[in-house]
Amino acid sequence: MGELENPVIVQFPLRGEWVAPTTPEKQIPSHGTDMLGQRYAYDFLRLDWEKTGNNYFNSNILKYYLMGIPLKDCLCWGEGIFAPADGTVIKAEDGYHERKRVNFFTDMFVILRNTFTFDLQKHDIKRVVGNYIIMDLENGIYALFAHLQKNSIMIKEGQKIKKGQILGKVGHSGNSTAPHLHFQLMDNKDLSSSKGIPCAFDQYEKYCEEENVWKTVINGVPNYKDRIRVL
Repeated sequence: MGELENPVIVQFPLRGEWVAPTTPEKQIPSHGTDMLGQRYAYDFLRLDWEKTGNNYFNSNILKYYLMGIPLKDCLCWGEGIFAPADGTVIKAEDGYHERKRVNFFTDMFVILRNTFTFDLQKHDIKRVVGNYIIMDLENGIYALFAHLQKNSIMIKEGQKIKKGQILGKVGHSGNSTAPHLHFQLMDNKDLSSSKGIPCAFDQYEKYCEEENVWKTVINGVPNYKDRIRVL
């Protein structure tokens, strides 16, 4: 596994069924950059496996491209986000707007604009990460949860948090092409100077299509093709 041989083990930060289209198991840096501590970051979203196997919304693909899909029709928008370990809330930034619809062209424009014009010294970091939480997990380890739903954060800065406690909801704020959770561990609470820390999840289930069964994975790093769940 190379860089992933000795990851920090945490609890999966979501419940239900998910997929990780962006994962350090696929490539490192997982997001194509080390900036903002993203080297080992994950993106998690929910797909409609029963109907199409690849859509993350309850609508047709033509509407997505032409008119956009309301956030309420996206499968994981508003799903709960849970603390992966005990810790303390360092940052809890809420109130940043969400685009009301998911649309390929609008969302890609936002991504490209931020890629070429964002300046960390001049612009609000929420323009990239949206509404976000940073937790201190102690021992020099910090967790970032990004792109949360506007006005969904349920905790406050300085608050002591227990593993499994709900923090907020999955959203579509900042640099987001679909409602999803961006999750990473890093060595610093300051995103501008942090470096990523590899992590794995203590327990989840992976669907094995050949056998039509769910199998338990211990201390695993999800593959981008894996259909995973935590009940």
